[in-house]
Formats: sequence, structure tokens, C-alpha cells
Amino acid sequence: MPPEPAPSEQRFTLTEIQPQSPAASFAQEVRAGLTVSPKQLACRFFYDDEGSALFEQICDLPEYYVTRAEREILQTYAGEIVAQMPVVNTLVELGSGSASKTRLLIEALLRRQKTLRYVPIDISRGMLEASATELLNDYQGLRIDAVAAEYDDGLQALNGTSTAGATDHGPKLLLWLGSNIGNFERAEAAAFLQRVGKTMAPDDRLLVGIDLRKDRAVLEPAYDDAQGVTGRFNKNLLVRINRELDGHFDPDRFDHRAVYDEQAGRVEMYLVSREEQTVSIDALPLRVLFTAGESVHTENSYKYSPEEIASLADAAGFEVERRWRDRLDRFSENLFRPIAPPRHRTQRPAP
Repeated sequence: MPPEPAPSEQRFTLTEIQPQSPAASFAQEVRAGLTVSPKQLACRFFYDDEGSALFEQICDLPEYYVTRAEREILQTYAGEIVAQMPVVNTLVELGSGSASKTRLLIEALLRRQKTLRYVPIDISRGMLEASATELLNDYQGLRIDAVAAEYDDGLQALNGTSTAGATDHGPKLLLWLGSNIGNFERAEAAAFLQRVGKTMAPDDRLLVGIDLRKDRAVLEPAYDDAQGVTGRFNKNLLVRINRELDGHFDPDRFDHRAVYDEQAGRVEMYLVSREEQTVSIDALPLRVLFTAGESVHTENSYKYSPEEIASLADAAGFEVERRWRDRLDRFSENLFRPIAPPRHRTQRPAP
């Protein structure tokens, strides 16, 4: 008789990689962002447990085409995507979230091999634990070594023994789905991809979901939905400051705004003060004055043309080996192949 599958608890590890002082980092960046002009808050702070749950709701909204377009690509081409690599021992995902779309690639891989190691990297420990429970119940050949960390800290997991003493052997397929790359300035995106490339061997591949340039009539509603979920997601930054830094923000005294800058090719999100007000943040301590109509920049989401994608890949030490798009040409999955050790290349910012 074949051996019984290992219990799910024997197929799961979770490593938490914290910055040296995470609370201080959040506090310092809030102080810095709210004492400059114009005011700003970093979008990476969206993703506490509540923010992660709200983002999952955004993904199901009728206006938010990104998830449906990417799911369509993966449903249609998952087998073709994984066939680009003869062997995949480890599947790594940056910003895994609920891993709902990742299932399509996991299933395609497990159709051709009995086992697979999956390394999801996400800032939300709660989301990692919840998604791992579901995945392990559904796929007996899967092992999960999860990493709760921000991107750069999570890259440590790709370089040795930071996931429960496991060291990678054999080819890896790395995933960066959902157009998360769009939150980086273009030059910063190239620099980050270059750092990812330093974790890769020549036989590894990186699959990057990248949103394409399109009309503002499609883009602006995607980031300012009729149900107001994206607004609650944006305002959750203020709720987090209240909870973690003893802030006194009233989110109802701010409006959510999303606008598309066509020349820059990015959607910009803001929190806009409805009136003149002063808000205290006791843990800093800090009193922040807002004028009526003053905005706090919270996120950019860059969109790319095919030529910009090729330039981005080249700047980071990759080439675009294959590209797949949805039927309406809204979104693209791009398979990047490392073409030279990044340390031997001169970094050039993407245009």
C-alpha cells in the first residue's frame, strides 16, 4: 500500500522576519511623511491584517479588472507557463495574499510532478496562516515554508536556510503577481528586480504580472469603486495610526481620491482633508495641521507598455522570455529569464 500523506502540520513552517524595530519604523515613517510638504504615507503600510482583508474584497469588485484579467491568463495558460521550465522544485511568491490565483500554477505543477515546495512571502502573518491551511488541505503533495516579512527582508528566504533550515536545490519559479510591481517608481522597480535576480540561478525564472496602459475611464473606477471598498482600504492607514500610534484621526473627515496621470502612466491615490483640522498622534508625539482640501499621497500604481516592460527587464538584468495577455489586452504575465549576473551589469533606470 502507498504511504499515507504526511499530516498538514508536518508540511508547514512559518518564519517571521521582523525589521530591527518595526514599531519604530512605522512611527518614524509616519512622522516623516506627515511633516513634509506635500504629505505622504508609504503604501506598504496598507497591508496589516485588516488592510489585507480589504484588498481581498477589492479583488472581487466589478470595477477592479486586474484580478479577473490575471486569473483569465492563468486559467488559460498555466500549463504553458510551467512547461517553460522542465523542472520546478520550489515555487516562491512575493506578496502572496490569499494565493487564490497561485492555485492555478500549483495545480499545473502538481499535474506533472508529485511534490512541490511553496514559499509564500507576505507581510500579513494571518493571511499566510489562513491560506496555508486551505492549500495544505487541498494539495497533498504540497509543502509550504511561509515567510512573514516585507519584500526585501523576505528575500533572505531565497538565499539559504532562513525557512526552517531548508536549502533550495534545483530550479525555482518565482512569482510576483497582481501588478504589485506597479507600486514602485519605475527606477525603483528595476532596482528591486535586480535584487531579486541576485537570488536566482540561470535555470530559475520569474513570472511578473504587469498591468498595461489603458484609458482613464477604465483605470480610475478600478481605484475608486462605487461601493467605497478602496476608500476604506485607503483610510485604513489612518485607522492603523490610531491603533498603533495612539492617533486621533477621524477617517470620515477625509475623502479617498484616485486620479490617473496619463503622461506618467500611473494611478495616484490620496487621502484629502475635508476641512481644516489638527490631528494629534500621541505616541510620536506630534500634532499635524491639515488645511481644507490638503492631500496625503498614499500610493502610485504604474502601468506599462510592452516597450516599457522590455526596458524594465533589461535594466534589471533579465529578458522577457514569453508574454501572455488576457483577451481584452488589459493585463500581461511576463516570464523573465536572467541573462547575466546582476553584479556584472550596470543598472539603468527604466524609462
